[in-house]
Amino acid sequence: MEKSQRIRQARGTLLLVLTAFIWGTAFVAQSVGMDHVGPFTFNGVRNLVACVALSPVIFFFDFTRKKKNIVKPELQNKLYIKGGIICGVFLFAASSLQQIGIMYTTAGKAGFLTALYIVFVPVLGIFFRKKTGPVVWICVIIALAGAYLLSVKEGFSIAYSDIYLLICAVLFSWQIIFIDKYAPLTDNVKLSFVQFLTTGIISTVIALIAERPSLTAILACAGPILYTAVMSSGVAYTLQIVGQKDTPPAIASLVMSLESVFSALAGWVVLNEVLSPKETLGCVLVFAAVILSQLPFNEIKEKLLSKAVGDR
Repeated sequence: MEKSQRIRQARGTLLLVLTAFIWGTAFVAQSVGMDHVGPFTFNGVRNLVACVALSPVIFFFDFTRKKKNIVKPELQNKLYIKGGIICGVFLFAASSLQQIGIMYTTAGKAGFLTALYIVFVPVLGIFFRKKTGPVVWICVIIALAGAYLLSVKEGFSIAYSDIYLLICAVLFSWQIIFIDKYAPLTDNVKLSFVQFLTTGIISTVIALIAERPSLTAILACAGPILYTAVMSSGVAYTLQIVGQKDTPPAIASLVMSLESVFSALAGWVVLNEVLSPKETLGCVLVFAAVILSQLPFNEIKEKLLSKAVGDR
């Protein structure tokens, strides 16, 4: 791997760590918001507000490029529309099933089942010719074990309602795969905007039919909606797209699994929740898996082989 490529991947990884941190700390806001409105209403308003938040960012970047006469070919194409719609449909389906699944099971089990995208992403990547090395697979197993220890506090069994969360994990995996496909080819912020717009429109239409939301109820959870819209959606999902541009999808899914760790640490720091030895071990395992996945084993192997040949 060239030095410039290593730098880009390191930058992408850091952006994905920040993404996981925002998602993890925003979990409380999502839970509070659901006390006042239904899942489709919450997701609809949240994503449409995220579009509003991203609009001035898009305008600023377009204005800056025109002023400096910077018009790159990848910024001229309309792939962000196609890619944003595809990613938005998968994001809508995944987030909706997640919200519904949480209503019928414990938060710990929901977190673990959703985290199964750690496994699904490299499996799906095989069909897109995204090779996953043995080291990454080992990291996947370590991270999965850590997620289980961290999330599941009671006996584990799969109920009928848990199928929602399993499908949710598969759909999140597809969203990650398609972001990996479109992010390097087009404007990342516009791709994110179209993704939110698609998710917001579909969620709002279903909310108007199934939940009949009221303005009073929406205003009652204005704080959680604004926080998740601006930070969890507008900032974090955009960082996900930018970060995945230079990060293989299997490694990206591993890094983003830190969301469960940051969620637990936020509860410990902010809400004075106690982390048991089992949960602490889970945090350590997930962190270890992410760090292990970043080590340049191929380069170390090549250097050792070249040194062995030179010593002969």
